[in-house]
Amino acid sequence: IIQNHAKPITLSNLVSTLQIPPSKACFVQRFMRFLAHNGIFDIHERQEDHEPTYALTSASKLLVSGSDHCLSPMVLLNTDQLLTSTYHQLGEWIRGEDLSVFETAYGTSGWRFFFEKNPEYFRLFNEAMASDSRIVDLALKNCTSVFEGLDPIVDVGGGTGTTARIICDAFPKLKNDCWILHDWNEENCIKILEKCKYSISSKGNRGKVIIIDTIINEKLDDPDMTLTKLSLDIAMWTIFNGKERTEEEWKQVFTEAGFKHYKILPIFGFRSLI
Repeated sequence: IIQNHAKPITLSNLVSTLQIPPSKACFVQRFMRFLAHNGIFDIHERQEDHEPTYALTSASKLLVSGSDHCLSPMVLLNTDQLLTSTYHQLGEWIRGEDLSVFETAYGTSGWRFFFEKNPEYFRLFNEAMASDSRIVDLALKNCTSVFEGLDPIVDVGGGTGTTARIICDAFPKLKNDCWILHDWNEENCIKILEKCKYSISSKGNRGKVIIIDTIINEKLDDPDMTLTKLSLDIAMWTIFNGKERTEEEWKQVFTEAGFKHYKILPIFGFRSLI
């Protein structure tokens, strides 16, 4: 609504457009004030009558449906009651033997639940992963040298392979496969990387494993960035029994999988290219 308005929208106009009873306008104003304080909207005041007006910020522009880098499916995924209710089972999980909190809440693993028991949520999951992966094309502009000279590519991503398609659109000669790492524990993560290493080094092949993922660094990151990364770590733990890793934890996984060298390039947001 605010995007289509093409200029800051007044409180009265917003309430009218949303067909909210005028008696509830004061509550809309209070909620918009809260969202503005958290960077979702900008609040201005109209000079002639001092009525508040609202405009989009950089954050809320990422939530506009139909935009090139719309992340609203990711927000809907992470605020869905199916996920948020999982955290209510932490007390029961900590005293039990289930691998993940999600398993305690729903009686099965996160992946099996998404694939087999809740197709509507699985659709939302795929939309969220695709929207998140589209941000990758912003990083390719500054990281093209990483992909040059490769024939096959291992894209450690997720969802329906949007990341792989973006990379291969930029580098049409690449062949690719797609795995995920942060939703696996150390044992399974090492197994995946061992298979990757075998694939790029067998039969005289030489290649790279390229990972786009999170690296936790509480000493160097600002508090907001650390909060984002640690929140994602909690999500991976509760849903999949996975984790976000520090550089030292990544190094240990690489070493046990047989890799001798790695390089880290911070690329965008909380992601790094390894």
